[in-house]
Amino acid sequence: MTRSQPHPILPSNQDRSRFVSEMFGRIASRYDLMNTVMTFGQDALWRRLAVAAAAPPTDGVALDVGSGTGKVAFDLARRMTSGRVIASDFSEAMLRQGQHSLESTPEAHRVQFVVGDALHLPCPNASMDCVTSAFTVRNLTSAVEGFREMARVTRPGGRVVCLEITRLDNPLQRKLFGIYFSGLVPLIGRLISGDDSAYRYLPASVDAFLNPYELAVQMREAGLAFITRRMLGMGTVTMLTGTKP
Repeated sequence: MTRSQPHPILPSNQDRSRFVSEMFGRIASRYDLMNTVMTFGQDALWRRLAVAAAAPPTDGVALDVGSGTGKVAFDLARRMTSGRVIASDFSEAMLRQGQHSLESTPEAHRVQFVVGDALHLPCPNASMDCVTSAFTVRNLTSAVEGFREMARVTRPGGRVVCLEITRLDNPLQRKLFGIYFSGLVPLIGRLISGDDSAYRYLPASVDAFLNPYELAVQMREAGLAFITRRMLGMGTVTMLTGTKP
């Protein structure tokens, strides 16, 4: 199957928003546990690195796009001791899970959960000191349009940070990672979340996505500058940082 052919597991662009929202709604209660198991606990480190790269001011305003259960948003809030964080996601079920899980934390009152479309962010132009997204852009119908929205709401000089699983083009890496990602992860997903379809979608979406270089080009085309790239997870995860001119 070539990348130009539709993947049988993936929805069409017209159906993607509804499909993704329903899928994440089904696995919301076990999403965080599955991430920890699937990444061998590395997801927490990746989030901390993304927040550090975003360099939010302690008294500023930050936006986390595709926030899900709010893990990155709360890491931002912990760093921004006098600041405010908006956690935006298309899935109400994921946001409710995040609110429930984190409502007793000291930072809870400084995180606002907002239902929103990543391609039409519910924020004014140049209103955010920084913007983060973790494992969100791959689920959008257009990566460049997602980055354009993030750039639009970021103040000049502010940073946009994207964490994403990207396509491996090295044949050996691709084969070895595929054994785990396409073979074992759906089985683990069925055991933990009771829904293996979401974790069959995951490797399929990565296989149809961009490689690290292509994703950086999309960020540049969206108008961001000074783009840096850091590879994590033995080269399977890309962290991109761009600055709003």
